[in-house]
Amino acid sequence: MKKHLDARSITTMALLIAMMVTLSRLLGIETQFLKVSFTFIPEIIMGMLFGPFWTGIGSVIADFIGMSLFAKAPFFIGFTINAFLEGAIYGYFFYKKEITWKNSIQSVLVTTIVINLILTPLWLAMMYQVPLTSWVIWAPRLIKTVIWIPIQAIITYFLGGVLPYKRWVANFNRAH
Repeated sequence: MKKHLDARSITTMALLIAMMVTLSRLLGIETQFLKVSFTFIPEIIMGMLFGPFWTGIGSVIADFIGMSLFAKAPFFIGFTINAFLEGAIYGYFFYKKEITWKNSIQSVLVTTIVINLILTPLWLAMMYQVPLTSWVIWAPRLIKTVIWIPIQAIITYFLGGVLPYKRWVANFNRAH
C-alpha cells in the first residue's frame, strides 16, 4: 500500500473520483431502495493503483462530493461506510494483482454479500424505519443481485484484459 501520495497520484485519484461521481450520481439509476451504477469500474482501477486504504478514502471522497453536488436522498453515514468498505475490497482484490476470473468473481461476491445484502438493507431499514424483513427492501435487491453479479463479474474480468494495468502499475511504481 502506498504510504503517501505524490502530485501525480493525487491527480490520478481525482480523475477517478470524478468518474465515480459521474457514473454514480449522473449516469446511475437510483430509487429510494435500490441503486444501479458502474461506479465499480473506476473503483477497480483505483484499487489496482492505490491499494485498499487509499481506494477506500477515494471512495469516501467521491461519496461526499456526490452527496454535496447531486444529493438524491438525505445523507446517511452508513452509505459512506459502504463506500469505504467497497473501495477497500476492490483494493484488496486488485492491488498489485492480475485481474483473473477468480478474483473478479470473488470481489463481486464479497461486495454483493457485505455491502448490498447485509449493510445496505440494514442502513435502509434504519434510515426509512422500515422492517428489515420488508419486501420493499428485499424484492428489488434480490432481483438486482441475480442479474448484476454475472454482469459485474464479466465487466470486471474484461477490464483485466483491456486495461494496460501492468504498465500503469509499473509507471506508478517507477514514479516513487
